Amino acid sequence: MTDKTDVKTYDSYQATRGRFRLVDVPDIQYLMVDGHGDPNGSPAFSEALEALYPVAYALKLASKRELGRDYVVPPLEGLWWAEDFESFTVARDKSRWDWTLMLMVPDWLDQEAVAAAVSQVDAKGQSARVRDLRCEALSEGLCAQTLHVGSFDDEADVLARMHHEFIPDSGLRMVGTHHEIYLSDRRRVEPEKQRTILRQPVAPVADPMVEPR
Repeated sequence: MTDKTDVKTYDSYQATRGRFRLVDVPDIQYLMVDGHGDPNGSPAFSEALEALYPVAYALKLASKRELGRDYVVPPLEGLWWAEDFESFTVARDKSRWDWTLMLMVPDWLDQEAVAAAVSQVDAKGQSARVRDLRCEALSEGLCAQTLHVGSFDDEADVLARMHHEFIPDSGLRMVGTHHEIYLSDRRRVEPEKQRTILRQPVAPVADPMVEPR
């Protein structure tokens, strides 16, 4: 039995408060579930979490039992977007947000393992949205990212500096979906102490082969 793998030690999960950096993120497979609207108190948001975590723990146990490979369940991640991106950085109108919640699946686990874990959880009948889960690879490539410490509602200034200063000053443009990695457990950590990696996929301004999303 080897030591537990912890994805938070990977380079793509490293970020420093007050410093923007560019990181080349490899393709990563995730459990994903989609939703819309304000995540605070939203039944859809809670139902998404109730689908993700039981499957993630079922996968972890299967990996340890059947493959002899144990790992720490990865942190929750989210993709966020809206028709008007200023609703993130200025108005913070959460009712207009779309999102995909995600938990990373280690690369030694395949679709068959995921399907077995979903079936196991579904058989218990405790998750309304477990059948909505999918396992897909996310290809982000070059990304700008930083660490935000504090409430989610205090992210706007950091995002504005990333989008309007660091990225254009680096000769880059945004090409993908806003990505957040929640290093802290929001149920146990006070808002002012929560640690969140803010990530934005980018590409060279002069690269005509990469289209913005």
